[in-house]
Amino acid sequence: MVCKRGICMVEDDSSFEYKKKSAWDIFSEEQINSAFDFCNDYITFLSQVKTEREAIEYIKNTVESSDKQLFINKHAGAAVVVRGSRPISEGVRLIISHIDSPRLDLKQVPLFEDSDCNLALLETHYYGGIKKFHWLTIPLALHGVIVKKDGSLVTLSIGEKPGDPVFCVPDLLPHLSHEVQNTKKLGDAIQGESLDIAIGNRPYKDDKDDEEKNGGNSKLKKMVLQHLHDEYGLIEEDFVSADIEAVPAYQPRDIGFDRALIGAYGQDDRVCAYTSLQAILDIDQPEYTAIALFVDKEEIGSEGNTSAQAMTFIRYVLKQLDSEADMDTLMMNSKVISADVDAAVTPNYKQVFELKNASSIGNGIAMSKYTGHGGKYSANDAPAEYVGEIRSMLNENNIPWQTGELGKVDKGGGGTVAKYFSRLGMSVIDLGPPVLSMHAPFEVTSKLDIYASYLTYKSFFSRK
Repeated sequence: MVCKRGICMVEDDSSFEYKKKSAWDIFSEEQINSAFDFCNDYITFLSQVKTEREAIEYIKNTVESSDKQLFINKHAGAAVVVRGSRPISEGVRLIISHIDSPRLDLKQVPLFEDSDCNLALLETHYYGGIKKFHWLTIPLALHGVIVKKDGSLVTLSIGEKPGDPVFCVPDLLPHLSHEVQNTKKLGDAIQGESLDIAIGNRPYKDDKDDEEKNGGNSKLKKMVLQHLHDEYGLIEEDFVSADIEAVPAYQPRDIGFDRALIGAYGQDDRVCAYTSLQAILDIDQPEYTAIALFVDKEEIGSEGNTSAQAMTFIRYVLKQLDSEADMDTLMMNSKVISADVDAAVTPNYKQVFELKNASSIGNGIAMSKYTGHGGKYSANDAPAEYVGEIRSMLNENNIPWQTGELGKVDKGGGGTVAKYFSRLGMSVIDLGPPVLSMHAPFEVTSKLDIYASYLTYKSFFSRK
């Protein structure tokens, strides 16, 4: 410190200024190699898991070969538990991620044919916040389950294997789109009811009497029904009791000459599901009981019995761990990470981000003190004390981190599951990797940010 004319100045005040630090500068070469190795397995996970049901099946198969406790919430929720040395009444360390992603769901009566276009099609109802134009013309796969008339379950996964057919939503050629698309606002140019998936063109071959009887109508639809009956034993009414999702048929890919980025469908929020799962599998005998919780329906407001608002499940898990524990005391003593992704600053659209507080790809895990929109509506706002504790944990473990915020105050915003758990008296903060092209069919993440997330979650579970 230098004093001149009674004014004291710090010669080098760079350490007092918050600056984003690249994960490439913080991680050692060995850690960078570990990050790339870690992400090889993550890419395999993404190629196998494209729906919430498939995520639960993956979690179940993975945990059953370990010494961790597993609780399943119906078809789309789970909790993995490692008991701590302290009594559970002193609180748990809980990390929550969601395993659903935006997509196209089939309607209950989806199948029809358009004789003018000579196509058999499926009607859809989009799920979550999508840009509808993203879903036109891309290859789609069908995943899901169908409960047949006799109660038996049929599992579908069509469009992923080499040689499988894929499906798509047709779009209008640019030569004719001026009036019906080009002159409209982007959000109005494509209507939800127009996201019909083309699934066939070959008509069913009737004998002459049948052909005369039906006048040649419904032959495309009949061919599809015949195929489904021959292949899976299905009838049309079985669609009523089905959960079938149309998802991108893309496989995860490395992006860039340096292969430092990953492009894939569903990284919001399966990147956090995978990293928190690996984190809890890699800890032994923590001081506080550790729980990795996986929930569904976040993308549609966390409604339903497998969602974050279905508190019966987490209470059930806690009661199984200690039936005598006072739930209110336990909740008040618990600490939580809402493991969800953050919006990375996007090239060409930086004007919607407040750059000092926004997260950038490759700078580590993003810490969001608050979420919500506008005046922090629908937000969890973590107190300074808890933010300070998390900040110290990250710094002590030399984990690259940055602040995160979902755009400028008046530009939009969004929420996470954090608010539901903070209502129980738990201390909650959002921590997750930044994502480019969030909610698009092909989202982009950084391998170093993913590894930083894994290290963060592992440190949190192990923290004393």
